[in-house]
Amino acid sequence: MNTKLILSISMAALLAGCNVTPEPLTPSDLQTTADRNFQRVDADQEPVSAPIDLYEAMARALKYNLDYKVELMDEALKTRELDLSRYDMLPQIVASAGYAGRNNFSGASSLSLITRRQSLEPSTSSEKNLYTADLTLSWDVLDFGLSYVRAKQKADEVLISQERRRKVANRIIEDVRSSYWRAVSAERLLTKLQQLEDSVSTTLENSERLAERRLSAPLTALTYQRELIEIQGEVRRLQRELVIAKAQLAALMNLKPGTEFSLVLPNRGIAMPDVKYTGEDMMMTALQNRSELREVSYRQRINAKELDAALLSALPSFRGILGVNVDSNDFLYNNDWFQWGARASWNVLNLFRYPAQKKAVKAQDDLLQQRELALTMAVITQVHVARARFGHLSEELGTANHQMRVQDKIMAQIRAGHKAGAMSQQTLLREEMNTLVSEVKYDIAYAEAQNAYANLFGSMGIDDFGPDITGKEDVTTLRGSLAKLWNDREMAMKPN
Repeated sequence: MNTKLILSISMAALLAGCNVTPEPLTPSDLQTTADRNFQRVDADQEPVSAPIDLYEAMARALKYNLDYKVELMDEALKTRELDLSRYDMLPQIVASAGYAGRNNFSGASSLSLITRRQSLEPSTSSEKNLYTADLTLSWDVLDFGLSYVRAKQKADEVLISQERRRKVANRIIEDVRSSYWRAVSAERLLTKLQQLEDSVSTTLENSERLAERRLSAPLTALTYQRELIEIQGEVRRLQRELVIAKAQLAALMNLKPGTEFSLVLPNRGIAMPDVKYTGEDMMMTALQNRSELREVSYRQRINAKELDAALLSALPSFRGILGVNVDSNDFLYNNDWFQWGARASWNVLNLFRYPAQKKAVKAQDDLLQQRELALTMAVITQVHVARARFGHLSEELGTANHQMRVQDKIMAQIRAGHKAGAMSQQTLLREEMNTLVSEVKYDIAYAEAQNAYANLFGSMGIDDFGPDITGKEDVTTLRGSLAKLWNDREMAMKPN
């Protein structure tokens, strides 16, 4: 009875210990995680000590952008998995040791099958306490073949992760170019826009006071106020657009919001390079280099190896064994010995599975081929659109540049007229607004043209960074490498 009670209590305790309930994170855990992440998000970054130019912005994005770091870590993981898979091809060497004991001897007697009488008194050939150990080497030829195929697939996975890293890096650099030139516009114009807004606000208040005192015609005053309010609204819209650009650039460089930094302000009027590639050359280059198409090609290789794995699984398995054993049993004539052997086995049902596996692999291959064709059409369309977009934006940049130069001449005339008393304050404010708008439009057109220029190479799958760049270099080294790459590229694009 006591034994049953003890067993019941032990079983109840065991079942209670196996009961697991969800444990949500506590507010303290969440606070600790938030504090840790906030401190680590920009840890170990080189501080900004001077105005940032375009190439330093690119370098900081490649070195510190967290999206790019995720791809780097994914590539490192795939490489480690490949290294690990190589061990699966090696033979197995298993070492084991054990102890077994009992309270009495293990014994047995024999029974004659003819006379049905006991022919041997009970005896034992084993001690009560035994120690055993063995070291066994075994190698399965089929497992080696399958492991080799899986390792080759892992190698293709590494290459896929490299292509994804290339794609993310090129996208980040394109975004940096676009955000940088918009942020440059913000550096140039935000102070002027704020001064203009202050002037418009003051003039609007004066106009409303004059209207209240009925010192001007009501309709004239209201029309004037409407124009001032429209100018004020346009100024604020431009301010919003420019302020966001600098915040976007900071995010791409992984600078915390609110971090103070300034930009190198290049001279306006820098001409965009010409496109020297033909449309067909660009398309063929893209079909060879685009990371999406390369990834599909690697997926096709992985799928083809899946058919090899299915075929190997359908073959017989052959395992060889070699081992050394030790046993403490004194009744044994030999307490240590070598053993060897071989074993063949064959899961015949795998033969019936193979046709179905082959059809599944074929269906996957058909899917990949169709996806490759769809991507091919998408890529050549993107190349065509990128080429046309760069051409149109280059023309729009020329128009914006022409408009800005004409507006500068008009502004000079208006200022001279206002100084001489021939032009009203209303006209001066309107033209100051038009001048700033023309400058903003030029800067935005230049930013879009620069983005389209980078997108040309991105659409062709030509990397926006050198093959020697790993992201582990310091910012100065990265900046120099990127500057050389893009300067050489622009020189090659200039007409002879």
